[in-house]
Amino acid sequence: MILVGLTGGIGSGKSTVSLLLEGKGAIIIDADAIVREVQLPGSPVLTELAAKFGSEVLAADGSLDRQAVANIVFTDPDALKALNAIVHPAVGKEMNRRMIEQRTTDRVVILDIPLLTENPREGLQGKIVVDVPIEVQVERLVNFRGFAEEDARARISRQATREQRLETADFVIDNSGDLESLTAQIDQLWTWLVSLPQLPADYEPITPTPNAGPKSPNKNT
Repeated sequence: MILVGLTGGIGSGKSTVSLLLEGKGAIIIDADAIVREVQLPGSPVLTELAAKFGSEVLAADGSLDRQAVANIVFTDPDALKALNAIVHPAVGKEMNRRMIEQRTTDRVVILDIPLLTENPREGLQGKIVVDVPIEVQVERLVNFRGFAEEDARARISRQATREQRLETADFVIDNSGDLESLTAQIDQLWTWLVSLPQLPADYEPITPTPNAGPKSPNKNT
C-alpha cells in the first residue's frame, strides 16, 4: 500500500482532484463521507452530540442538523474543540479500519482530509495540497455554492491558511485553471504516486490527536 494525504481549503476543488485520482485507480478514503456515516441516527456519535449540544442539533427525523451544529461552533472555539473531540476519534477509527483493509495490497490509498493541516496525521508517504488563491475560493463559493461573500471569507478564515498548507506539501496541485490544466497535473501526480515505496504489510495506522493544530514542516514524517 502507498498511503498519501490529500487536502485543500474550502472551494479549492479538492473533490474533483479526488475523483480524478479515483479514475486512475486510487482507493479514496473520504473523511467527510465517513463523518456523515458515523453521525447517522442511532449512532453513538449522534447520541453524544445531542447530549453535549442539546436536542436543537437534531432534525425532525432524528438525523443531525449539520447547519445547527455549524451555527453553534462557527463562532465558539471551545464548542468546536468539543465537537472535534467527539467526532474525530470515531472517524479516525473507521479510517484506520479501511487502511488496514488495504495494507497488504499494492494500491495507492488517498486519505481525503479537508482538515489535514489542522489535524496532522503521522505515517503518510506524502501530502498533496490542492491550492488556489483566496479570491478564487471566494468566487467559487459565491457562484457555485450560493454563499454570501462575507460568509465565504469567514469560513476560509476559520481554516488553516494557504501558507500553512503549502509549508508541509510534498506535491502541489494548482487548481486555479481549467480542467485540461488540472488533468495534466493529475497525470504528473500519478507518476509520482506510483513511484513511492510500498508500506510494510503490517503497517499500523497512527490516529491523529484532535485539535492538535498545524504542524511545523518536517519532510521526514
